[in-house]
Amino acid sequence: MNTKMIAFVITMAALGNVLSFIPIGLSRVNQVGFDLSHVTTFVVSFYGGPFLGLLTGFAGGIAAGVQFGPMGWLSWLGLIGLPVGKALTGVTSGALFKGLNVGRKAHSSLLTFSAVLLGYVPEFLFTVFFFVVLVPNILGWLDFPLLISIAIKAWMEMAIMSVLMGALVGNNGFSAFMSTFFTEHKPK
Repeated sequence: MNTKMIAFVITMAALGNVLSFIPIGLSRVNQVGFDLSHVTTFVVSFYGGPFLGLLTGFAGGIAAGVQFGPMGWLSWLGLIGLPVGKALTGVTSGALFKGLNVGRKAHSSLLTFSAVLLGYVPEFLFTVFFFVVLVPNILGWLDFPLLISIAIKAWMEMAIMSVLMGALVGNNGFSAFMSTFFTEHKPK
């Protein structure tokens, strides 16, 4: 890893927190808020690979972890659990992008759309485990309607981000720009 790549990943993690903190604060309904922090997770995981996607997802999940953890109703469990879930999306989507060699194939936008949605599945399963097992056993409460509203909101966010990422990956100029940070990925 070079200095330029490290600086870019740190910047994207910070931007991920901004894309989480501001929309959650503006759109929060009861205990659910709109969160676009995974845009940065997907960009880094696609162009930088699974490890950098994991780091960006984890660091980009800190704002949501604080808002729904210590500042919300999930206490310290949210501060740990939300970044871990976001890290799962980073590592999984990075592995999918890299394993499927998405950026080097025709119709990479369509493949990216699918890879983004599939990349979220481990975080979704972790979220279900978090609210059905961890929250009741550690915090002592269970709220299925909350879990359902979180799941619906999250899949809506993933649909939006999959379209956005498809457009970005299909753009040769954006891919060329990203290759200046990540030497492993060259544009088509």
